[in-house]
Parts: sequence; C-alpha cells; structure tokens
Amino acid sequence: MTHGMRTDTHTSYLNRGGDWRDTATRYALLPLRIFLGVTFIYAGLDKLTDSAFLKSGGAGSVGDTMRAARDSAAIPALIDMALKNPVGFGYAIAFGELAVGIGTLLGLLGRLAALGGALISLSLWLTVSWATSPYYYGNDLAYLMAWLPLVLAGAPYLSLDAVWRRRRRQRTGGYR
Repeated sequence: MTHGMRTDTHTSYLNRGGDWRDTATRYALLPLRIFLGVTFIYAGLDKLTDSAFLKSGGAGSVGDTMRAARDSAAIPALIDMALKNPVGFGYAIAFGELAVGIGTLLGLLGRLAALGGALISLSLWLTVSWATSPYYYGNDLAYLMAWLPLVLAGAPYLSLDAVWRRRRRQRTGGYR
C-alpha cells in the first residue's frame, strides 16, 4: 500500500529534464549574443564620445594607435590604408561596431551582423593585437572565435529575424 504517495515522480522528473535540456540547447547562444551585442554597442559609443580617439594624432587618438601598431601588424598595408584618413577610419570602426552590436542584440540580420563583428575582430587581430605574446593574451582573436557560432547559427530565437521568418511562413502557407 502506498498511502497516497506518488510513484511517478522519477519519470516526471526525467521528462522535465529533457524539456529543460531542449530549451537550454535552443537558447544556448543567447548569452553570447547579448554579451557581444552589448560589448560592441558600448565600444562604438565609447569611440564616438571619446574626444581624443577621433583625431589623427595625439595621445589616445586612432591615428597614433595605428601608427604604433603598424610595424608589428601581420598586414601593415591595412594600417597604411586606414592612415590615409585616420579620422574617417575611426568613425567607420565606431559606427560599424554600433551597427554590429545593435543587429546582434536585436537579432536583426543576425548572420550578417555577426559576420561584420567577425570581420572587425579579424582586422583588429591582424593589426593592433597581432604582436601580443602569448597570442591568448590578445582579446581580438577570442572575439573572432566568439563571433563564429553566431555567423553559423544566426539569431534563430528571440530575434527580429525569427519574427520575420514566422511571418513569411504564415504568408506562404508554411513553406520556406
């Protein structure tokens, strides 16, 4: 006699565990998306509001930063190209980071935003942080690697991309 004790507890627990794992798997990239989105928005705004950064010369300027990294860069030609207009390049990087961050955070053209983030991180790794030794002290390579899962997966959940995909399916009767 069980005196009213439930005997199905173990089975229910296992079923809930499976549901939890499925949910965790589905949303696994969300923390990475939030971190990268917020970080790149912050980086873009930080550059745009830093009076020293958006100058061709002087302490903390984009121009001096690039000149200091030129001789140790993997591809010095990238820096030479940017040095033709360092202030314009500084604005391009700042607005690029802002666009990438907003797109990533909102899940708006998620793969394209992540590709933009990966390209920014790649260019910074090949120039500014290339000489960092040992290599794992440089953050640009880690950011590049962090962007790659989002390039592959996009923003399939809790995103504007998901909303658009769902609306497109409804309009086409479930196809696509």
